Amino acid sequence: MRNIWKGKTVFITGANGFLGTQLTRRALSKKAKVIVLIKENIANSHFHREKLSRKVKVVQGSLDDPRLIHSIFKANRIDLCFHVGAQAIVSIANRSPIETFRSNIEGTWNILEASRRYGVGALIVASSDKAYGDQEKLPYTEDSPLLALHPYDASKACADILSRTYARTYDLPVAVTRCANIYGPGDVNFSRIIPDTIRSVVHDKDPIIRSDGTPLRDYVFVEDIVDAYFILAEKIYLKKIQVGHAFNFGTARPISVLNLVKEIIRVSGKTHLRPIVLGKSRLKGEIQKQYLSSRRAKSLLGWKPKYTLKKGLRNTYQWNLNANLTFPKD
Repeated sequence: MRNIWKGKTVFITGANGFLGTQLTRRALSKKAKVIVLIKENIANSHFHREKLSRKVKVVQGSLDDPRLIHSIFKANRIDLCFHVGAQAIVSIANRSPIETFRSNIEGTWNILEASRRYGVGALIVASSDKAYGDQEKLPYTEDSPLLALHPYDASKACADILSRTYARTYDLPVAVTRCANIYGPGDVNFSRIIPDTIRSVVHDKDPIIRSDGTPLRDYVFVEDIVDAYFILAEKIYLKKIQVGHAFNFGTARPISVLNLVKEIIRVSGKTHLRPIVLGKSRLKGEIQKQYLSSRRAKSLLGWKPKYTLKKGLRNTYQWNLNANLTFPKD
């Protein structure tokens, strides 16, 4: 297959985050010219560990700075853009909603408007399965209404709607991704269940579950999501699909938090460990059941996940074992 990425200018926001790092690596492997936006240096990030800043053009600043965003698009002919930068931690969003709205909503309209003014061949905007909110009918499909009622969830729903608005009104070549919970090597956000549990297990500590363990979630391996982003961007760039679609990317195999933690323990081989269930029935801002149908992605993009949960967790556990990440003192 022809490599459409070679020599193209690819702009990636949030490039030193978990997903952004993997997208940057893939773009470089395809011989693209990569420009990245990062808000701040993260010392223990995969991006920093792999010294990716030496291989790309780095711009440091905030998504909610319109002059900066417009200057990037004006100075560089951006062929393809992955907008995955965001304030993505739910607890921070609950404490600081305005900061989250500025980053996730204003930041997105800055990217959209700069793309409209200066042109872009394909723009992929990260929404989230959280944008769907709490619904009776599952799995979520792309036609499900966006019912988000918590700060982070609402910020992603707004960014989602704005992106599709620009596609419909201005024919901007944009598509939206709504992904399940992404996990894999390089994720050092320990507010998330998988990296936090794996870190505990690596250090031979019983993992802690903050809820009662019953919430159902869909977990998808990061390499599958990177595949999805690149397939979608190519389809948009080559005008093989209509602009303005949203796409779900998940496994459609939800698992309870308790069973997920037990699976991580099994994968590690440390079967003497036991989950500590704190027993809170429902955490504020958390939805009990969330999982996706990815039929549209399979039909229009030919995408489906390649990694089983067991294989993905095994790869993730091995990376954490080798990374020698520290555990906070009690």
